[in-house]
Amino acid sequence: MSLSRDEAQQSKAWPFEEARRVLKRLKGKDPEKGYVLFQTGYGPSGLPHLGTFGEVARTTMVRRAFEVLCDIPTTLICFSDDMDGFRKVPTNVPMQEELLQDLNLPLTKVRDPFGCHEGFAQHNNARLCDFLDGFGFEYEFASSTDYYTGGKFDEALMTALERFDKIQEIMLPTLGEERRATYSCFLPVSPKTGHVLQVPTLERNVAKGTIVYEEPDGERIEVPVTGGNVKMQWKPDWAMRWAALGVDYEMSGKDLIDSVVQSGKICRALGAPAPESLSYELFNDELGQKISKSKGNGLSMEEWLTYAAPESLSYFMYQKPKTAKRLYFDVIPKMVDEYHQQLRGYEDQDAKQKLANPIFHIHGETAPKSDMVVPFSMLLNLAAVANAEGKEQLWGFIQRYAPEASAETHPDLDAAAGYAVAYYNDFVKPEKTYRAPTDQERVALADMAAALRDPALARQMIETKNAAMGKDDPVAELDYSSAEDLQSIVFAVGKNHGFEPLRDWFGAIYEVLLGATQGPRFGGFIALYGVDETANLIDEALEGGLIN
Repeated sequence: MSLSRDEAQQSKAWPFEEARRVLKRLKGKDPEKGYVLFQTGYGPSGLPHLGTFGEVARTTMVRRAFEVLCDIPTTLICFSDDMDGFRKVPTNVPMQEELLQDLNLPLTKVRDPFGCHEGFAQHNNARLCDFLDGFGFEYEFASSTDYYTGGKFDEALMTALERFDKIQEIMLPTLGEERRATYSCFLPVSPKTGHVLQVPTLERNVAKGTIVYEEPDGERIEVPVTGGNVKMQWKPDWAMRWAALGVDYEMSGKDLIDSVVQSGKICRALGAPAPESLSYELFNDELGQKISKSKGNGLSMEEWLTYAAPESLSYFMYQKPKTAKRLYFDVIPKMVDEYHQQLRGYEDQDAKQKLANPIFHIHGETAPKSDMVVPFSMLLNLAAVANAEGKEQLWGFIQRYAPEASAETHPDLDAAAGYAVAYYNDFVKPEKTYRAPTDQERVALADMAAALRDPALARQMIETKNAAMGKDDPVAELDYSSAEDLQSIVFAVGKNHGFEPLRDWFGAIYEVLLGATQGPRFGGFIALYGVDETANLIDEALEGGLIN
């Protein structure tokens, strides 16, 4: 694909809209630092979840769009706020009692409850990096602890000390009366306990670069604001980081809109422009509650990849960032099939269409080809009727439907078959509930089984349906390997037996034969599962053999 900057400038895809805002920010000049800096923030106070991944994935999409628009170099920093104080023990980690002893320590000083890293933050940082590396993201990982203790923030911290009153003026009106009385934008790290203390600043000495505070035991202590001796409160910290690093773009959740506003004011007070930003809607769990690191609700990154390929997760993240989404297991099948649908269309699209296709924003110019000759939703239903314990059980059906397919030639399909079996056994099988057919459904199902066994009867049923619809054309020979012809049989049976609306007929098929409230286009399912096998499945259902 030959990418046209003119077409990119006109693209309505949201990453291009965001990238154009970044480009406009530069006012036709190259940045003094030599590159445009994109940043994502992450708090390792709990195990990383999909919201964290989503921020990196979406920011990468904006960065990719920006690189289409111009030749200015870019950098993406994934910043970990790992010097924050440990204020609450997450409920989804081991060693709950032991972790209570580490409250208020910097996150890098909290023990690792999993016993494999130097500290809790180091463990979570490593998990996040492993996950991002697995997706092939290009980024630089940055640790707040390293930046504070290594002196990278010293100059900005001295500026913050000098402009302490201005920062306080911005922050204090946003706080409640009790918090306002003790608030300081500087949080000293106690040399006695190692705790990140939330205490007032009693004195400041700009010339010396120090503050004075009072320890819980009453002793007054003077510490430098540089060298990792203090940590800034989170909104001033965010602003200080923007100013120190020259961040040009950072998105954040809708719950942080006010924080973006206040941090932007502080950033300007420190002498730097605030970055461009996007406020995205939050992810909710199956109960509609906001996903939280401390609760551990919603999906983990590892859980999604147990049931679907990574690209489906990127596709999910691309969708409408300003619209709230339910992030739970039941979104996975739809995302897999939609991703492959977009992938199949991408190959034949022109440059303008490709720039608007999620596939470009996931893969860039080099997109793979889809080998999913069977949709993931169909594989799930196949796993259900076959009661599959392994993907090998599905391949016999797949190869009858698509003889040219094999695990070697269709690796994505092979992986999807394994994912489908895992998803079926963990989520579908425990909830699968068959019901007995009604009298009307029983007669219709018996007729469908008969039509599947007798092509002449099937043609007669279709002609009867056509005549009722005012069509008297004879029906051509039916191809029982064709999903369309098989769908015509299913449709005709439902019409001839008076199902109105017709979706009630398909609902009955799913509930009686598959033990589910929804299912695939049934003609395609018959072609995959087998005509005789489907007729036998109907017989078993009519005899009551499927009911739990």
